[in-house]
Amino acid sequence: MGENKLLNFTSTQILDFMNDGVYVTDRERRIVYWNKTAERLIGWSSAEIVGHSCYDNLLCHEDKDGHQLCGKEHCPLHRSMVTNSSSTVPVIVFARCKDGGQIPLQVSVAPITDENGTVIGGVETFRDMTVFMKDLKRAKNIQEQSLRLPNEDDPRISFTAYYVPFDMVGGDYYTVEKLDDHRYVFILADVMGHGIPAALYTMHLHGLWNECRHLFASPAEFMAETNRRLCSLAEDGDTFATGVFGLVDLEKQEVRFSNAAGPSLVVRRHNGGWESFESPGFPLGLMKNMDYAETVIALNRGDSLLCFTDGAIEVRDQELNELGLAGFMNLLKKMDFPRSGDDMEQIEEKLLQYSNSIRLEDDLTMLAIHLANVGT
Repeated sequence: MGENKLLNFTSTQILDFMNDGVYVTDRERRIVYWNKTAERLIGWSSAEIVGHSCYDNLLCHEDKDGHQLCGKEHCPLHRSMVTNSSSTVPVIVFARCKDGGQIPLQVSVAPITDENGTVIGGVETFRDMTVFMKDLKRAKNIQEQSLRLPNEDDPRISFTAYYVPFDMVGGDYYTVEKLDDHRYVFILADVMGHGIPAALYTMHLHGLWNECRHLFASPAEFMAETNRRLCSLAEDGDTFATGVFGLVDLEKQEVRFSNAAGPSLVVRRHNGGWESFESPGFPLGLMKNMDYAETVIALNRGDSLLCFTDGAIEVRDQELNELGLAGFMNLLKKMDFPRSGDDMEQIEEKLLQYSNSIRLEDDLTMLAIHLANVGT
């Protein structure tokens, strides 16, 4: 008898009993369905929201990094329809409720296709993350305290960092410190994995940054000692990090750096030329007593140096072609990098457009060092 009653329910009526909010849009992102849980979580009734575009100043979604999503390339539902792919892991977004408040949501998206496989719409499901968000925000704030840039009080040089973790917290780590009137040191590292375990590892890296500061003047020795200490932490070899450590000397107009299996460094010359620089090295935390080489880059007035984690180059398109270093450098050339203060966000958007993914599938961090085209 119960089964016969259930058969009388339509699929949309059944969706109203879900604990997750559900809404469906057409290809132009006009909302065509909005379930009861969505009404309860966000406040808008189905009658108030169906027929509107999801970016009609109603939901006002933001991602964890503050990107405005509605109507933008970063919108997960839009990316799902553009790439004809479903999310494999949920995305955290923040939606504006009818009463003006904001609610953290865990979102999953999928395209809707017709009998020919053509995308005709998309479906998004979401659940309330309020209970968990307080701890995640606290973890994010703690990690961000270790990501440091020096004061902007030296007209000869400037530093710009851009960090987009895959989750609320991530496995990338950077810091820059002024040694004296003419020298700066920097590190950019990428820990294997994502999320809280990788973030905890970056906090240990930050501790080693302080413990090994007596080796700042020698990039190769700093890397070797950091590697030895990390090997003691993870003796089973199941956690490691790639990265680069460098010393900028404004008096000598050079950068000396050691690389631990991280991507090459890229230099944009003041005359418009481009170069990439490698330095051989083994990942940190896998094998003790490894030696690291040093590479020297002449860095003159008006030159810019860009370091980045492999999230910038291991992006794949629809045919699974990896962007790679050459493709990334071509992207920078087309953008005429560095051009303005929002260059980094534009790079992220270009990477997303190249990819066949709903969002970038790895932590992404970029560190730019620019020498002013002025005298000392």
